Amino acid sequence: MATPSLLSESQLEQLAPQLQQYLSDQLGMEVGGFDARFLLDFVAEKIGRDIYNKALQDAQTALAARMESLQAAIWELEK
Repeated sequence: MATPSLLSESQLEQLAPQLQQYLSDQLGMEVGGFDARFLLDFVAEKIGRDIYNKALQDAQTALAARMESLQAAIWELEK
């Protein structure tokens, strides 16, 4: 039984042609639409979680820096 795709149908429709073009331009490989979708699903399954977690980590870092800045501004107002 096949697992459902991590990518939506619209994402696959948008990304598959881009992947096909990249493979053609960079590697000289001609890949059909079905194969491009299959490869996208594979990549999403294998590294999608790592990319998502990295994005969350980056967001937490940015938020923490912003909170420090706001905290410093509040301390300045208290003086």
